[in-house]
Amino acid sequence: MAIAPTLASTAYEAAKARLAEGGGASASAGDASGGIGNFAEMLKGVVGEVASAGKQGEAAAMKAVAGQGDLVDAVTAITAAEVTLQTVVAVRDRVVGAYQEIMRMPI
Repeated sequence: MAIAPTLASTAYEAAKARLAEGGGASASAGDASGGIGNFAEMLKGVVGEVASAGKQGEAAAMKAVAGQGDLVDAVTAITAAEVTLQTVVAVRDRVVGAYQEIMRMPI
């Protein structure tokens, strides 16, 4: 069983593709609402990927418990789900830290 790419590498590849298409970080002030929508869509996609990875890990574990699946596949799927969740938590912590830093800036 091949190990699925991590969430970070998937997000990196998606961002790289958007930059190549010209839809990168150079959004103008008039295009700010589109940027917010894109961020919300990206966040929704990331949460969906985390949920999907968790479901795959759970399904593989259930098959292994029932004796229908391979234990190595179950451990690999669970580990992939764990790494995905840890990546999302780390990114969330960095975003919250950046927001707090911005809020501490003098006006």
